[in-house]
Amino acid sequence: MKISCDFCWRLCSLSEGQTGICGVRQHQAGRVVTLNWGSVVALGVDRAEKKPLYHFHPGHRTLSFALFGCNFRCSFCQNYTISQQEFFSQREGTIMEPSALVALALERNTPSISFTYSEPLVWQDYVVEVALLAKEAGLLTIMVTNGSFSEAALKRLIPLIDAFNIDLKGDEAFYKQVCQGSARPVLASIAAIVESGRHLEVTTMVTEQHHTPVVMELLAAQLFERQVQVWHLSRYFPHYQSSDRQTSERYLSHVIEMARHTGIQHVYPGNSTLDSTTICPGCRSPLITRGGMHAPHTTPLLVDGTCQRCNTHLYGHFPP
Repeated sequence: MKISCDFCWRLCSLSEGQTGICGVRQHQAGRVVTLNWGSVVALGVDRAEKKPLYHFHPGHRTLSFALFGCNFRCSFCQNYTISQQEFFSQREGTIMEPSALVALALERNTPSISFTYSEPLVWQDYVVEVALLAKEAGLLTIMVTNGSFSEAALKRLIPLIDAFNIDLKGDEAFYKQVCQGSARPVLASIAAIVESGRHLEVTTMVTEQHHTPVVMELLAAQLFERQVQVWHLSRYFPHYQSSDRQTSERYLSHVIEMARHTGIQHVYPGNSTLDSTTICPGCRSPLITRGGMHAPHTTPLLVDGTCQRCNTHLYGHFPP
């Protein structure tokens, strides 16, 4: 008898002993289990801006971690040694109970826990357990994901996550050719999270070969239609199996300027030296400045998320 895994949009139907496309979900004795439950392969403390989240409690430190696995096969994966199946047997993690991660976050005085680095959707049973304990301890939760949720996963996770960063990797052709996935569930998840009222920022890694101005205009229109307020456009550098040339600062600047004219309020560069200042959408005053590894600086003009010059309220969550 086959059993379906409901962790992502693929809904893999698995026979006894069969493993899903992610490589870590397996049918065992009438149920689907996560093979690497609790096996942490990456752990560190980052600023929220590294997720990237620019409008969610700027400058705060977050305990970030990952288990192994992903349900996509992106040829340009930046974290392939902890996500792609051929490396699974090579990455022996450290078993940590959910309570241990929450205790570590409290010990290190990090106000949030981030599920990140690999793809948290494929180990979401562990995400749920950690998030429930984090909530009890008064911690915030962040999820960095490819966004290919199933409907069940959306219902399961949205109530437990305070802020999402979702990768919108490209158009449908890009997903099929480069990621062995689909844009459709990602766009549906973005719409559902916006509708839920949870904090959301979207990231796209820009390649000059695939992310042409026509494609970027399409992505911008799709995000604007779904009322996305914050879009990070990251400069691409060759990695893993991809040999595309790295994205130039000039091209990244061009697509950022184009995106800013589509109606999305806040568009930021990533992996770049370009300016990433948060500008008031109302009066164009600089409100938050950022530079290198330093913590962001909030100007006196921004108080409790509101510009004191024109009374425009900024999307996001900001300290009073």
